[in-house]
Amino acid sequence: MPYTAPLKDMLFVMNELANLSAVSALPGCEDATPETVEAVLEENAKFVSGVIAPLNHAGDKEPSFWHDGQVTTSKGFKEAFRQFADAGWQGLQHPQDFGGQGLPKLVGTPCVEMLQGANMSYGLVALLSDGAIEALLTAGSDEQKATYLEPLVTGKWTGTMNLTEPQAGSDLAAVRTRAVPQGDGTYKIFGTKIYITWGEHDMTENIIHLVLARTPDAPPGVKGISLFIVPKFMVNADGSLGARNDAHCVSIEHKLGIKASPTAVLQFGDNGGAIGTLVGEENRGLEYMFIMMNAARFGVGIQGIGLAENAYQQAVAFAKDRVQSRDLAGSSGPVSIIHHPDVRRMLMSMRAQTEAARALAYVGAGFSDIAHHHPDADERAAHMAIYEYLVPIIKGWSTEMSESVTRDGVQVHGGMGFIEETGAAQHYRDAKILPIYEGTTAIQANDLVGRKTVRDGGKVAQHLIAQVRATATQLGELEGAGHGEPFAAIRKSLEQGAADLEAVVAFVLDNVKSDVKAVFAGSVPYLKLAGIVLGGWQMGRAAVIAQKKLAEGAGDASFFQAKIVTARFFADHILTASVGLKNAIVDGHAGVLGLSEDQF
Repeated sequence: MPYTAPLKDMLFVMNELANLSAVSALPGCEDATPETVEAVLEENAKFVSGVIAPLNHAGDKEPSFWHDGQVTTSKGFKEAFRQFADAGWQGLQHPQDFGGQGLPKLVGTPCVEMLQGANMSYGLVALLSDGAIEALLTAGSDEQKATYLEPLVTGKWTGTMNLTEPQAGSDLAAVRTRAVPQGDGTYKIFGTKIYITWGEHDMTENIIHLVLARTPDAPPGVKGISLFIVPKFMVNADGSLGARNDAHCVSIEHKLGIKASPTAVLQFGDNGGAIGTLVGEENRGLEYMFIMMNAARFGVGIQGIGLAENAYQQAVAFAKDRVQSRDLAGSSGPVSIIHHPDVRRMLMSMRAQTEAARALAYVGAGFSDIAHHHPDADERAAHMAIYEYLVPIIKGWSTEMSESVTRDGVQVHGGMGFIEETGAAQHYRDAKILPIYEGTTAIQANDLVGRKTVRDGGKVAQHLIAQVRATATQLGELEGAGHGEPFAAIRKSLEQGAADLEAVVAFVLDNVKSDVKAVFAGSVPYLKLAGIVLGGWQMGRAAVIAQKKLAEGAGDASFFQAKIVTARFFADHILTASVGLKNAIVDGHAGVLGLSEDQF
């Protein structure tokens, strides 16, 4: 089943929910006119469906492989990356000063979704380069920007992030990689980094590693981490490549999924020391890396949405084609399985969750654009606070959602889903990494509790809850105007969800100092609750707008009717979980923490 970009839904969300017109009115975003954006998305859709998507299943069957320090990528990847870079897709969201197109994040986000949905293994190389570019734009020196940014933005080179070590997984305080100053502004880097996505490959002439390491006099813990640029090949003053640096790939991992993406073990300094240059100031490396990590975390959330969309499309196609059993209401013979109620339930669950996550992520991208481009400093700060609150939800909830959706995709296929040839199993396997890398769901949830809720006293959370209630009021007005049951059902679930989220925020704020473990025992359920309530908010908004379009006789009536039905399903089947999640958070910590270690 070929991947087809859901352009109609993407454009609806961008224009009607994420307010593209307001974003395109911002200074520096004027090129993002509706006509230009639609043309960009259409071209991107053609490229990913025609060039990238056909490599997905083949790359899973014949992954990248390592031999004698070199990685050979899956067949077709190298040529596809050259087309990707030459067409300017790597630089879509990045500054024109460095060879990019300078389009807003709201425009880049659906293009990222298409790329990741079509082929996640392939899309990861672009995602990591995006993060490296963001870090250097923020913290790099003028010389570093001049040397590295244009080749990264144009896709001449690619970038990586090097955090994890064998003894230091998510606990970066345990990083041991050493950076020894040489007295000439450079450092020699010694250490081992693991799980380095696209840390070695044959698609570009150079790879720029951003590496966390400690200088000899660094304080212990995370306060002593610095960030260094360590290129695979040294770069001469004229931009040409010099000697091979002492940074080598000693193996790649054999994985459950994303098999075409080489996940490298990199060794620095086995032959005298890898040459690196400091990014920014010493001991501020984690701060700088968080720029890259936050960009990557948002991108991983988009990966989840793209992968879920692909799994949904394949499941729908199979359900329409697969003939099995008679219709429960009676039929002359077997019918396609899409006629069976439980198959419908699974397909609607896949569809509704994917659409809700897409809407929330695109709205988040719009907030990010306002935070970066609005002329008023207070507006920038307010929208940045909302965006930062949403990032762990977009990453954590969307990736957990993708695991659920791809699992249902296998189930819709039945026994054929367990067979690799159909491709449904690949989506399920690929999805498993998403709630793990770039910070597990628990790490996202801890961030949501500590940095995003407690730190501001729940201010942003309460602001969003007020917006949810405003949408519930609009739904009630439609209900009162005679549009009836769908809007009543959505309103009811949305009001309950807002009340449950408010209760949880209050629980967190009231108990985090007196019983911190009780609060964090419910951190992941809190993240999931926030995801379904805020996703339900967007689905409610979509239903309101769809009804308005129907009343005006504007556009595709079938599309708008489907929006209302899908929002209703989300309210009835997904959002109704809010009560159980709230109860688990507020009352369930005793069961989580009750056993002693020996009792496990």
